[in-house]
Amino acid sequence: MARKKIGFVTYYWRRLIYILIIASAFLLTNFKFSWASTEAKHYTDLTFPPLAEITLPKYERYVLNNGMVVYLMEDHKLPLVSGSMVIRTGYRLEPDDQVGLGSLVGNLMRTGGTKKHSAHQINQMLEQKAAAVEISIGETAGSASFSALREDLNMVFGLFSEIIHEPIFAQDKLDLAKTQERGQIARRNDSPDVIANREFKKLIYGQGSPYARTTEYATLDNIQRPDLVRFYQQYFQPNNIILGIVGDFDVAKMKSLIQDSFGEWETNTGIMAKSPTLPNVYQVTPNGVFFINQTQLTQSNILIGHLGGRFDSQDYPALDVLNGVLNGFGGRLFNEIRTRQGLAYSVYGIWSPRYDYPGIFIAGGQTRSDATVQFVRAVETEIKRIQDQTITPEELAFAKESTLNSFVFNFQDSEQTLARLMKYEYYNYPPDFLFRYRRAVEATTVADLQRVANKYLRPDNFVTLVVGNQQEIKPSLTELSAQVTPINITIPGSYKN
Repeated sequence: MARKKIGFVTYYWRRLIYILIIASAFLLTNFKFSWASTEAKHYTDLTFPPLAEITLPKYERYVLNNGMVVYLMEDHKLPLVSGSMVIRTGYRLEPDDQVGLGSLVGNLMRTGGTKKHSAHQINQMLEQKAAAVEISIGETAGSASFSALREDLNMVFGLFSEIIHEPIFAQDKLDLAKTQERGQIARRNDSPDVIANREFKKLIYGQGSPYARTTEYATLDNIQRPDLVRFYQQYFQPNNIILGIVGDFDVAKMKSLIQDSFGEWETNTGIMAKSPTLPNVYQVTPNGVFFINQTQLTQSNILIGHLGGRFDSQDYPALDVLNGVLNGFGGRLFNEIRTRQGLAYSVYGIWSPRYDYPGIFIAGGQTRSDATVQFVRAVETEIKRIQDQTITPEELAFAKESTLNSFVFNFQDSEQTLARLMKYEYYNYPPDFLFRYRRAVEATTVADLQRVANKYLRPDNFVTLVVGNQQEIKPSLTELSAQVTPINITIPGSYKN
């Protein structure tokens, strides 16, 4: 019996192999398959069809009587509904002695429970429906979101509204969140990348700037539950909010649901925060070389740059194309510093704007310790070269094509498109800002790139920050500047329970 089974299996596999051989021969004969046809082509030999025209999906915008702005965008491809809310707030509005307050408010709104349900009950209700509700407060805005199956929309949207309207900021959850934040403070010097980015912002914006401040043990100790309640009441007001919903829903029913949940929410003018006066932003450190010694490192993390600009600058499209000349495969920095000189696996130089305050032009990368000085000089040389040497038509075409080809990724789905519309309204940008940007990119010339390179890139104002091992950096950083300023990153205070 065993032999018969073995014989059957052997027979089966022989038949299968025979069929595969016949099938392969058929393909080779009928389709004239050639190994040559599978040879990889050089990227310059590849051709692609023109990009399809991009249009915005239909949407409706209206305003509730209490001032809340609402966007609705139907998308019936899947039985899903998702929503997002942008709140006019941000941790840049925290008091100087309570840095960390904003993120705690966002955290506790979601994890601290409501007047009707504990955090545990909310979690269970959402998990049972494979739904989600999230809230956070970032640098310049607050955000809240939900996602649900169409059939669970009423229940999930009800929970979403409840969390927005009735957070209780439970004391035990606040204590837990503060303990977790203290742990984050204690570990903030573990990563050289994190150290470099944090300290570089302080050098550009100033240590006390709302765009560079860090949460400390002392500022965390100053935050109590009434402070969270006050911050919430000041900024979570209906006329401070933009709500967007996209997905598989009936517009009339959705409007009714929104009205029932948020339409009767009244603005509390007695406690509402006045429109914030944002601080003037300027480059605090005019230039110089700065160093953070980390003896455990075998390579240097390097950042070089100065104060940048905003998205609404008329020169932003040309600067973004200039980014394409500098960066990526085929970019000048990559070709020269990584490929030709072999100084780094990654290297970059990016004009990185912000919506309502100046961003940063930042260049950098990582290199081995003994190549630190050479790397810095190489980056500076390439930035000066892009000012002094004419950009070729080939470089312009490559950068423009790369920039325009990436344009489609701004419209990958309706949810992403709606979020962009809401963001533009939040920062007072025109709704067709992205299309204006694309037209400006298409019109960018070599002369435009040379003009913006010379106008906006300022090597004399470069701040250079190196995080590395002082003993291994040879030649010394004094080859770059006679004055190298050390930065102390010791965490103030001690861990407190």
